[in-house]
Amino acid sequence: MQFYEKQVETNTVYQGLVVDVRFDKAELSDGSVAPREVVVHSGGVGIVAVTAEKEVIMVRQYRYPMEEELLEIPAGKLEAGEDPLACAIRELSEETGCKAGRIVDLGAIYPSPGFCRETLYLYLALDLDFGAMHLDEGELLSVERHGIDSLIDLIMKNELPDAKSIIGIMKAKAWLETT
Repeated sequence: MQFYEKQVETNTVYQGLVVDVRFDKAELSDGSVAPREVVVHSGGVGIVAVTAEKEVIMVRQYRYPMEEELLEIPAGKLEAGEDPLACAIRELSEETGCKAGRIVDLGAIYPSPGFCRETLYLYLALDLDFGAMHLDEGELLSVERHGIDSLIDLIMKNELPDAKSIIGIMKAKAWLETT
């Protein structure tokens, strides 16, 4: 049997600055109809920036929804119609001041597909040049360097809980080990 769900009704119940929320009805592959709540996000990027010394450039910032400070890979939201690679280049420069001589596409992920329509595009940035960061208004963060193996240790100790960072770091490590 092949599973599918077909939207038969949709109603946007909230339009926000970062997300919209829809309440849909979907026809399932068995013919029944089920309610579906969908958070719609424009998507984003995450960048694993690795220095010549094999250190990963990380950012530390307070995440209001989680009520805690988190260590993460540089990342940002896609603007309407923006190319993910262009967004990655922009975000890396804004948050860290780095420009990459080489960028490797690590693929796309769906952070929480049970309720959220969001795609995150992950990149590995290499051959870095360093400059001044230029943060967005209201964005406060610090930049840190960590060895990739120490980041893997933090992940395994559940001390680095950010999903995009976990996946990006693991994929970057695998890519670096095979090239």
